[in-house]
Amino acid sequence: MSFYLPLGDDRYEPSEFTESPWDGAMQHGGPPAALLGHLLRLDGLRLARLSVDFLGPIPRRESRVEVSEVKPGRLTALNEARMVIDGRVAVSARAWHIAPGPQPPVLPDDTRAELLPEREDRFSGDWGYGRAIEWRCTRGGLDELGETHVWSRVRTPLIDGIELTGQDRALIVADSANGLSAILPFDKWLSIPPTMTATLLREPVGDWVHLAARTIVSEDGLGLAEGQMFDMSGKIGQVAQPLLVRGR
Repeated sequence: MSFYLPLGDDRYEPSEFTESPWDGAMQHGGPPAALLGHLLRLDGLRLARLSVDFLGPIPRRESRVEVSEVKPGRLTALNEARMVIDGRVAVSARAWHIAPGPQPPVLPDDTRAELLPEREDRFSGDWGYGRAIEWRCTRGGLDELGETHVWSRVRTPLIDGIELTGQDRALIVADSANGLSAILPFDKWLSIPPTMTATLLREPVGDWVHLAARTIVSEDGLGLAEGQMFDMSGKIGQVAQPLLVRGR
């Protein structure tokens, strides 16, 4: 099984693996972000930044995806996509792409993530998105509050019949930064990210993506979840999510 089954005519059926931990009838933000990012890909250019806006809860029902060009170009290009469910736009995304070229005369960054642990970690709840990914924590824990670092390996294709790309792997987990690093208990506090921005230096190589996530909160009810992303060779990018923080 995959996260999405293509139905033709730009329509997609979400599977149980898109299921959010907060409401089983809704989707976690990671799979829609990755789906839109995948459909925004441009030949000859590489995704450099994806900004995803969640315009409300995302029903776990059939969607139609619209893709349009904003700024074409040979070296840089901008396009956008909209996920339409029940006649309304539930998720929108804008993607900047940049053409790769010759290697500049600079030393590569040698920052590395922590080593991959041997033991798999599991969420306490049984919900689709959590089960669709293998998690191995290097700092903190899946059901613990505070900064959390974790290796992730997506177990299933994003789109049925299409092999996962490195970009898919990164974007499927990028929107987890907030949930993984929350510093306030979920049963007493809402921590809602209306948008997510992922900036990629390159696509990850291999099956594993490491996300080092932390959350900070202001005195007036705003927050910021941020994460650094790595593969086995080094840093691949970063993610940022502004947060609405309110008591339940």
